[in-house]
Amino acid sequence: MAIFENIINHKIGNISADELLKYASQFNISITKGQAEKIAGYLRGKKVNIFIDSERTALVKQIARITSPETAKEVNKLFVKFTK
Repeated sequence: MAIFENIINHKIGNISADELLKYASQFNISITKGQAEKIAGYLRGKKVNIFIDSERTALVKQIARITSPETAKEVNKLFVKFTK
């Protein structure tokens, strides 16, 4: 399980806006290209473990600050999908 978590967390830290949009579309989550660019820019290089609730919550709060609370909720749905 740790290998799986490491792969997912590494991908989150290196995700591009286009990849984020692709995953959002795949899971029927609504974000714009501009929002995806802001989020991907913020995530780039971050060392975060989305499998730890407190780290994911802090990350989602930061995403809400740079985009909007609604977008952060949508991104959180995507993170939760990744953790299952």
